[in-house]
Amino acid sequence: MAPAQRCLLCRQTFFCGRGHVYSRKHQRTLKAALDRLLPQAEAARKAVRAAQVERYVPEHERRCWCICCGCEVRKHLSHGNLTVLHGGLLEHLASPEHKKATNRFWWENKAEFQMKEKFLISPQDYARFKKSMVKSLDTYEEKEDEVIKEMAAQIREVEHSRQELVRSVLEPQPVPDPEEGSSALGSWKGTNSLVASASQQPSYLDLPPAPELDWMETGQPLTFIGHQDTPGIGNIHSGATPPWMVQDEEYSSVNQQIGPSYEEFLKEKEKQKLKKLPPDRVGANFDHSSSTSIGWLPSFGRVWNNGRRWQSRHQFKTEAAARNKQSHKKSQSFPDTFSSQQTHT
Repeated sequence: MAPAQRCLLCRQTFFCGRGHVYSRKHQRTLKAALDRLLPQAEAARKAVRAAQVERYVPEHERRCWCICCGCEVRKHLSHGNLTVLHGGLLEHLASPEHKKATNRFWWENKAEFQMKEKFLISPQDYARFKKSMVKSLDTYEEKEDEVIKEMAAQIREVEHSRQELVRSVLEPQPVPDPEEGSSALGSWKGTNSLVASASQQPSYLDLPPAPELDWMETGQPLTFIGHQDTPGIGNIHSGATPPWMVQDEEYSSVNQQIGPSYEEFLKEKEKQKLKKLPPDRVGANFDHSSSTSIGWLPSFGRVWNNGRRWQSRHQFKTEAAARNKQSHKKSQSFPDTFSSQQTHT
């Protein structure tokens, strides 16, 4: 009988020697394991001629399992904030350690010889990948510089428009003619809208305060109609108490309790405890709050609606043992009395 051997692919121990690697089950497991690594190796082989460089994201830390070496391998190659796609897998497939482990794996598991080249990268291909990676890095840096220049141009344009707006607001406005009321009103609206729009935008300059308009100045076409305050009712601007600080009369006199009481809490706790018990138990529908007399309980079978059945069973056995003990004592005392009577006669 052949010694026991362990197959790592099939995850079982066999006693048929080298014949196990030719079995249908082992070949099927081997093909499934190689098919899981083959798409990743083909994607890495496509990146030899045209390397792709992207900005680093946490997803680039993914790893893949190399069935030949029996270890995890980094799929991408990251440095700083840049990542070369499939760089880590290409570096592993081109290493001499992977080539040696692949040859041993193919010999031990008797895989198809034509598929072995798909899982290996020659040194020439890896050198070609390095050249394409350098070109891709240069192209990526040029694109980043162009993006930075475009962003700088947009920032300068926004800053220039903001300065133009501030300059137009700070320019002295012409004094309106008292006779031209409508034109003066239109110019005041335009000035007010410019001031409002300028106040919404962030300003990094120490600007002088905007000139205040004299509402009671003579010659203005506006009419003052007075303060519109409700008599007897104040507001927060006049020093009155805010409405959310005023106590309601219905709640100030009676101190109402918030939430359920302690008795309701105990009742609900008891209900939750009863829900865990089986619904078809004895006494489940018994109303404990009803008023009953002492003699309403049945006197047969000790099946009470209060308590468990095993309690009735133990109580019945205890009383039966007590009755048996009393009857045994009576049977022993009866012959003694009979013999004493005969001796007297």
